[in-house]
Amino acid sequence: MAKLLVKLQRYFRRKPVRFFTLLALYLAAGSLVFLHSGFAGEPTVPGSQRSAGAGEGPGLPYLGVMQLSRGFKAAVTMPEGGRRHGPWFKSTSKEAAERNKGDYGSTRSRALRGRSREKEEDRARYIGCYVDNTRRRTLRGVSFFDYKKMTVFRCQDNCAERGYLYAGLEFGAECYCGHKIQASNASEAECNMECKGERSNVCGGVNRLSVYRLELAQESARRYGSAIFRGCFHRPDNVSIALPVSQLMLNMSVDKCVDFCTEKEYPLSALAGTSCRCGFPTTLFTLHEREDEQLCAQKCAGEEFESCGTAEYLLVYQTQVQDNRCMDRRFLPTRAKQLVALASFPGAGNTWARHLIELATGFYTGSYYFDGSLYNKGFKGERDHWRSGRTICIKTHESGQKEIESFDSAILLVRNPYKALMAEFNRKYGGHIGFAAHAHWKGKEWPEFVANYAPWWATHTLDWLRYGKKVLVVHFEDLKRDLFVQLQRMVGLLGITACQDRLLCVEGQKDGNFKRSGLRKLEYDPYTPEMRKMISGYIRTVDTALRLRNLSGVPDDYYPR
Repeated sequence: MAKLLVKLQRYFRRKPVRFFTLLALYLAAGSLVFLHSGFAGEPTVPGSQRSAGAGEGPGLPYLGVMQLSRGFKAAVTMPEGGRRHGPWFKSTSKEAAERNKGDYGSTRSRALRGRSREKEEDRARYIGCYVDNTRRRTLRGVSFFDYKKMTVFRCQDNCAERGYLYAGLEFGAECYCGHKIQASNASEAECNMECKGERSNVCGGVNRLSVYRLELAQESARRYGSAIFRGCFHRPDNVSIALPVSQLMLNMSVDKCVDFCTEKEYPLSALAGTSCRCGFPTTLFTLHEREDEQLCAQKCAGEEFESCGTAEYLLVYQTQVQDNRCMDRRFLPTRAKQLVALASFPGAGNTWARHLIELATGFYTGSYYFDGSLYNKGFKGERDHWRSGRTICIKTHESGQKEIESFDSAILLVRNPYKALMAEFNRKYGGHIGFAAHAHWKGKEWPEFVANYAPWWATHTLDWLRYGKKVLVVHFEDLKRDLFVQLQRMVGLLGITACQDRLLCVEGQKDGNFKRSGLRKLEYDPYTPEMRKMISGYIRTVDTALRLRNLSGVPDDYYPR
């Protein structure tokens, strides 16, 4: 045997071409066997509404992008008639077992799939392709974007959770919710963009919405329990202009008034005794001067345990209708002549500030870095080079002299170091809106993090005060407390004339998609006395530096000082 192997070795040394030819034939044969095994056992059944590889066939549980793990299966085309009915609830294990038997052509299997399709249609029914407009949305409820993982089910689920009647998908990655469709139908061919998170489904097109009606199981799910209480306010002087739509309701309740204003597509619902008024926040009715709630404490005629305001003092709720006066965004039409930094220490609220600036100005913000998760959530300036000149300002956490001097002016966002350090630690170990695990807080990660990052909190602010040109200091706490005034200052530095109605619109949409819920707070103080002593010294240093430049010092709630 050994002699035979030696002879073969010598033979192929003299004839290398033959060796490589045999090797190529061997690999080709293996590839053919692999491809054959991939297609075998998965035939397309004539007459079925969807092929098995379509990502979410009739009655199949939602599989998302995992269905694409076998590329040749995902390539199977699906007929036009059955492409749109996304699943609503995952099927039971019993139904899954029936489907996994593989008898897709049997009468029993077709009957199971038919019943499953009926269940899906009971919860989400595709009703057509509609025209959309960035200036006046077809669906005017909440919206969110995900340029990487958007699916039909995810959009339907988010809209249903908030009690909306319709869910619409656009541009393959944008989801809009609403209670009323306010646009005309478009050709089905114009809704031609695949969903970013599941290639087997269509998610609208360019300015075109694939719209589903959400057939909720219970009518009570449509109640507007998520309406936000805004407070008690004095009746505006020109009430018929400030709140133009009204309805007399002798059997008044909060639900009835909120329901009425939601149907009329207004974001504000104002209860005035037996009169319900609807409108937008404007300069005539800013919602900035709240009154004592006792002035509005008149019982509702239709609900004795609720207050419905009076003719002079209105009880105001914010409905689920999205105020679209500040939702349009675009790149700058001409290249910016100056580079403006939006500088902050990590965890100081830079992403939130970007969200506010984009809504207030109508222009995208850029970044010194590239964060794919932010781009996927709608920050489209994230992919632009920071020197492109197409964005209104540039996010940066840099603090070196060379980097700072690259900018012509800056908004310097400063936050309480105790809160900023915890926010950045959560982001580092839990993502933009997630939380670090308990093990991270109790392990060596947290002490090491504080030792490294706490000095940077101070040097970051000191460097920008020292090397920055035309620096506007904004404290995160002041921005939360008095958003309207602080945002006016920020927009002014950017060279944009602030439209007051647009700023009032921002106040109603201020949270955005990057706000932690706050439900998962630590049950203990993670800062040791040694940490507090060190951070307190840094706070005093920054406070002194601000006052030396005739600026207000750090806010009083930077505790301890």
